[in-house]
Formats: sequence, structure tokens, C-alpha cells
Amino acid sequence: GVLSRDSDGSILDMDEVAWDSVMNATLKSGAWLVKFGVPHLRVAGGGSIVLIGSVSGLLGVPHPFDAYVTAKGALRVLTRSLAIQLAPDNIRANIIHPGTMDTPMQAGFLTPETLKAVEADVPLGRIAQPREVAYAALFLASDESSYMTGTELIVDGGYTAQ
Repeated sequence: GVLSRDSDGSILDMDEVAWDSVMNATLKSGAWLVKFGVPHLRVAGGGSIVLIGSVSGLLGVPHPFDAYVTAKGALRVLTRSLAIQLAPDNIRANIIHPGTMDTPMQAGFLTPETLKAVEADVPLGRIAQPREVAYAALFLASDESSYMTGTELIVDGGYTAQ
């Protein structure tokens, strides 16, 4: 996904090009990955789809990033629909909702002051490292999660538990 602090904002102020850019990178890319990947999973006799959402798709956010939160929210519903559609093919579909992570997308936003404020809102007192979300994805892709489909796994240090 992509979060552009320069062009994403309130739907009341956005232009169509900015909206489409976020939708293409965040929603359409996941949807097309599924569209073109599922035939291969069917040939293989099953498998696992793991989409990446965001806690921003679960909650309201203090700064309006309407295209981003809409796209992440849509991935939630797509995951549930896929879980039902693809279960007869032994294909599972799950989604991970990370909280704030230490990634290049966040680098421009997370000044020392904002990082301190974000970490103060997280019960575990820090932001996630990418490997922590990767481990969740590995679990959902593995046979250890063979009875999980349509699941939304939140990896946010307890942020949404408050």
C-alpha cells in the first residue's frame, strides 16, 4: 500500500488522480494479486492468501487519509469474501492489520517528536519492526494455521485493544 501525506487527505479536498493512485497501489494491487494467483493455487490443490491491511482500516484516524483508510477497509471485506468463495478449493484467505511500523513509508512522518507520541499510544511502548509482521504472515501462510480463514490478525502492540 501507499500513504501519500502530500496528496491523500479528506475526500472533500482530494482530486480523482490522487484518489485513483492510492486505490491502485493499495486495493487494486491486492485484488489483482488474488485474481492472477488463485489459478495457480487451485492447480497446486490449495494454499494461503495473506493480504496486508492496516489498523487505519479498522478505526478512524486523527488525520484524514480517506483514500488510504478506504482502500484498507475494502481489503478487509475482500478477504472475508475470498475466504468463503475459495474454501471449497482448499484456499484460505486472511489479512494482517499492522499498526505503525518502522518502514520507509513512515520515515518522513515519524520525527522524533511524533515517534514519541505514537509510542506513548501503544501499550507495548514502541512501534513494530517489519519482521514482526512478516512472522505473522509466515504463520498465516503455514500449515500451522490450516483452520484459519477469513481471519483478521492485528499486529499493533495493543493499540486497538484500548
